Formats: sequence, C-alpha cells, structure tokens
Amino acid sequence: MVQIIEKRQLTPITSLYRVDAPLIAKAARAGQFVIVRVREGGERIPLTITEYDRETGLLTIVVQEVGATTRRLGELGVGDHILDMVGPLGEAPEIPSGGHIVGVGGGFGSAALLCLMKELRERGEKTTVIIGAREKSLLILADELAEVTDNLEICTDDGSAGFKGFVTERLQQMIDGSPPGYPDFVISIGPMPMMRAVEKTTAAARVPCTASLDPLMVDGTGMCGGCRVTVGGEVKFACVDGPFFDAHTVDFDEAVARSKMYVKEEQKAADCQRSAHEEEAA
Repeated sequence: MVQIIEKRQLTPITSLYRVDAPLIAKAARAGQFVIVRVREGGERIPLTITEYDRETGLLTIVVQEVGATTRRLGELGVGDHILDMVGPLGEAPEIPSGGHIVGVGGGFGSAALLCLMKELRERGEKTTVIIGAREKSLLILADELAEVTDNLEICTDDGSAGFKGFVTERLQQMIDGSPPGYPDFVISIGPMPMMRAVEKTTAAARVPCTASLDPLMVDGTGMCGGCRVTVGGEVKFACVDGPFFDAHTVDFDEAVARSKMYVKEEQKAADCQRSAHEEEAA
C-alpha cells in the first residue's frame, strides 16, 4: 500500500496526488507510468507519472475521474492508502537533443508533459508547451508547466484563456513561422483524436513526432492484449513496447477504434457504482 501525502483538486473531476512510494520514485524516468489498484477485486488502471523526487521518495500522479475506479480513487484523501501501486513501467521516450522541442498536451496530457519538460529543461533544451482544454476551468498545471518550459501556449475551444482554437491550430501557426518558432520535434500526449490530429499536422510539415498511446492500456503488463496497435506494419503493445511511438508509423484508425472497445463495460461499471452510492445514501 502507498499513503497519500497530499491531494490537490485541479478541476471538478481532476485531482493531483502525491504519494509515499520511495522504491518507484528512485527508479522512475520521465514518460513512464504506474499501475494502481484501489480495492481488492478491483481493476488495474495505468497512470502516467507526473513528477518524482528520489530524495523524498514522493511520487506524483494526476487522476481524471472518468470511470468507476478513478471515481473510487477520487474519494480518497490525505492519509488514506492506495491498495496497490506497481512501477515504474513502460519505456521512457527517446527525445533528440538540439533544436526546438514542442510538447502538445490535451486534458490529462498536461500532467504527463510536466515530468518530460522538467527533464528537457535540465538537459538545456529549447522547449515550448502547448496545452488545450474546452474552457479555462479545465486547464491543469499551467503554472507548473510555465516554470519548466521556455514558452507556454494555452489554447481553449471557447477562447476563455489564451489562443481560441485547437492545439493543432496553434501548432500549425508555429510551423508556418509564428513565434516562438518552428518545431524540430513534437511530443504529443492526450486524447487519441487529438494525437491523431497532431500526427497529421506534423506529417504534412515532415516534423518528427512521438505520441503516447497510454489511453489504450488496460493491464499494463502485455498479458491482456487490450493495447495492441499496429506500428510500422508490426503489432506492438502500448504498455510494454511503449507507451511512446513514432506517431507517423502508428495506425491511428485502429488505435482510435481500440480505445472505444470497452465503452459499454465502463458505462455499466459507472452505473453500478452510482446505484450503490444512491442505495447507501438512502
């Protein structure tokens, strides 16, 4: 079990947790993930590592409540324990040195970018982060990201903060010559449709791009096969071969379809949990 040392509400459905996990923090690298189980008999869910501190042994994760298990995790507070946490898992991405490195994050992707951008800052790289959300209140970790990147670009669909439009539109402006400059390498983390759009944008400009396929992961060990995806014509597993892959070689049509495979089961689990809460309240 790992104890929750700090909890911070980022949005109405998104929380940051700092937990005491010294063995994981000691071995963690930017871009890796952990597998969490909240209760006995519960499902295992993958969560990308947001930050780690080798000296204090603290590990940070960000959780968006989208299903039954993440909602149960959202009910935990400081002093509570998460039943199981295994990691670090997955391969850290290979990001070339030199040039202008641009991280593009949507939703929870902003949290995953924090660790990577901090590492790139320590390497002395020139970086820009583009993060997006439907509206200002749904943006997360903007202040923290601003501290670890040379340029932070904020995009909102409704224009309530920063650039009005999608992250890909702002990325295209940079490709076309808008400050802070042309991207030499792009890191894409977020919802599958967003990453597919980033791939198309960068492919047209022949800009190298890596994408994190963590939205596909279920078991996290390669045993379930739920995260199978075709990369460069070969079958890969997002959890053990990734989660980062050359975006220009990913079959995104297949990946998007696979990410929707368990929608009915997830909805059923959420409905059962909601009914249980209503019965307890009654």
